[in-house]
Amino acid sequence: MRKVLSILVLIVCWNHSAGQTSKDFETHFEKSNGLETATYQQTIKFYYNLAEVYPEISIKAIGETDSGEPLHLVTLNLDAVFDFSKIKEHDKRILLINNGIHPGESDGIDATMMLIRDIVQGKIEAPKQTVLATIPIYNIGGSLNRNSTTRTNQNGPKEYGFRGNARNYDLNRDFIKCDTKNTRTFARIFHLVKPDVFIDNHVSNGADYQYTLTHVFTQHNKMGNDLGDYIHTEMMPTLKQKLLEKNWDITPYVNIFNQVPEEGFSQFMDYPRYSTGYATLFNCLGVMVETHMLKPYKQRVEGTYELMKSMIDITEEQGDKISELRNSALANFQSKKTYPLDWIIDTTKTTTLNFKGFEGHFIESKITGANRLKYDRTKPFTKKISYQNYFKPSLEVKIPDAYIIPQGWHNVIDLLKLNAVKMHVLERDSTITVESYKIEDYKTREMPFEGHYLHYKVTVSKNNQNITFKKGDVIIKTAQPSFRYIIETLEPQAPDSFFNWNFFDTILQQKEWVSPYVWEDLALKILDKNPKLKVEFEEKKKNEKDFTDQWYAQLDWIHKQSKYYEKAHLQYPIYRLN
Repeated sequence: MRKVLSILVLIVCWNHSAGQTSKDFETHFEKSNGLETATYQQTIKFYYNLAEVYPEISIKAIGETDSGEPLHLVTLNLDAVFDFSKIKEHDKRILLINNGIHPGESDGIDATMMLIRDIVQGKIEAPKQTVLATIPIYNIGGSLNRNSTTRTNQNGPKEYGFRGNARNYDLNRDFIKCDTKNTRTFARIFHLVKPDVFIDNHVSNGADYQYTLTHVFTQHNKMGNDLGDYIHTEMMPTLKQKLLEKNWDITPYVNIFNQVPEEGFSQFMDYPRYSTGYATLFNCLGVMVETHMLKPYKQRVEGTYELMKSMIDITEEQGDKISELRNSALANFQSKKTYPLDWIIDTTKTTTLNFKGFEGHFIESKITGANRLKYDRTKPFTKKISYQNYFKPSLEVKIPDAYIIPQGWHNVIDLLKLNAVKMHVLERDSTITVESYKIEDYKTREMPFEGHYLHYKVTVSKNNQNITFKKGDVIIKTAQPSFRYIIETLEPQAPDSFFNWNFFDTILQQKEWVSPYVWEDLALKILDKNPKLKVEFEEKKKNEKDFTDQWYAQLDWIHKQSKYYEKAHLQYPIYRLN
């Protein structure tokens, strides 16, 4: 009798535990019938509770954010191994999912919670050779700043977070400049995890159309080599096919504003300031999911769920190929003499999309009187449209053997270290022949952009110099895994270079000046002793009216041609070893 009672107790306890496991892991999204998204606190508690029950899941607080709350990393590995160096030893691929970079775009937050739960509970097949890692909510400060109004056009959820983080930064513009603690912690996580595939979940609306799902895969020409061909000709079409088999359609991100899609559009260029562009610098295959914010919230979350599930399947099925291509990508880039810094659309090549849209036309606005765009959802269409998704280099640079950075530029050195850049510190003062850049011209944005006034259209002149570097200065060889990050941050003409993000603005300001009443006499002697310079000066006065009319500009010009002009002005302080 006692034995029977014991068995009954065990059965009751097991049933209670099983029921509790299933019921307690219903997400807030599901409890609200797809109308609401989980708060930051609910999300983190969900994962901690899940990890307590399922040993295949780990959740760790990794580092700081601007909000004061830590950033978390959730890992799902069937082997229950969570040391990423050991995971790689077991020949597993790693897929990193980032959620809530814009917390108002919360689809991925809820979809990932359900996806990881469904895997460990056996509702969907668990990946055997793929480890899932996710940042549950990246922009914690924005997530805590909940409201119901800032996503003006968005169709749910009822409440959501704000785009700006705790310091009002848009984190999807911060991956190079690293102004926020969030981004610095993300870099730690990225280089700890070393993902093979990266998914960043978003919501967007540039037009109205039939699709719930759109994608921004890393631009394949910019990805480069066989890895770029793979993402363009295999990974992207495979994802589309897998989704179609589940009755989910997807199209490239509709990259337009206030125009109709049937006129055609171009692929979004994901420069390194963006998450997938940053991942590209380390030859990681990236896709940004952009659900359509006019679609119901439940539908968007379900679509994101299915897309991530399909990407897991692709990583499982093609993992060996992905690893092989990633391993060869670095050598392929380093074997070349030049590296592309910037890109333009290649107008000689296009892709034809069988696009599913709604008829749109322009009518008179009752507010402004101007023409406004109006879509008619009662008139869906399927049309062939032109999609410009081929790019070609517009600027290339010769790849140096190394860069030398004077130790005073510690802010730059710190970011290089954060991004796994290997460096050698000079042990003694050394005179080295280097190639140096002089900044000849640049433009600066008139409006602030994420805390900066970005430079662009940079031109440089080059010359070789013998420079004595100090003990403690840093040499960075380009032959290393962070090769692309090094070049695209240290070459001043690259769109997202440290120079363009204002890291070196002190060199743009002249520090020493001359008093005209003193310099006038010395300037005259300089011209008298240098007939060639005097001829050039007179020609400039003759041919340039602005120069002729500005006496101080004339004296300043002579000063800049003399030995008295400071060498630091416009001298780019990072040097190349060729």
